[in-house]
Amino acid sequence: SGVFSNAYVETIKRNRLSRLSAGERARMDELLEVLGDPSTADKDTPFAELGDLIARADAYDPLPHQNDATAFQHDIFEAVWRDAEELRAGGRLLEMGRDIACPVVAIHGDFDPHPWEGIKKPLEEVLHDFRFVLLEKCGHHPWYEKHAREDFFKALEEEVGR
Repeated sequence: SGVFSNAYVETIKRNRLSRLSAGERARMDELLEVLGDPSTADKDTPFAELGDLIARADAYDPLPHQNDATAFQHDIFEAVWRDAEELRAGGRLLEMGRDIACPVVAIHGDFDPHPWEGIKKPLEEVLHDFRFVLLEKCGHHPWYEKHAREDFFKALEEEVGR
């Protein structure tokens, strides 16, 4: 999950950048500049490359796998992300959690660049029935992580069985 408070956003950026080489950080800057340029006609290709860089920074020890994204559509991402940022910044995203009546579990990796505190603390304040599982040696996609995959599926099975 992403974080639910803007207070944690800089930590995500800092974590990701610290995990990339100098060359990768420079390439990320270039890609962000291209994506921010209104004259760029094809933003999907650099967006896909940026996604690959971020995926490397987000992983602890990933198993070989194919990217599960069917298409990188920058325009759709921008539209959705703008709305999500507004909801998070205004506190409305968390406020919506107060209406959730079913049990909620967050299974999160300790190496995920999204700090686990930015998930656990806000959600336990607004959700009525909330559990949190922190997986060791695990990045943002636990189902691809060599050291956490088994624990992820075990936790998921336990939660579904509740």
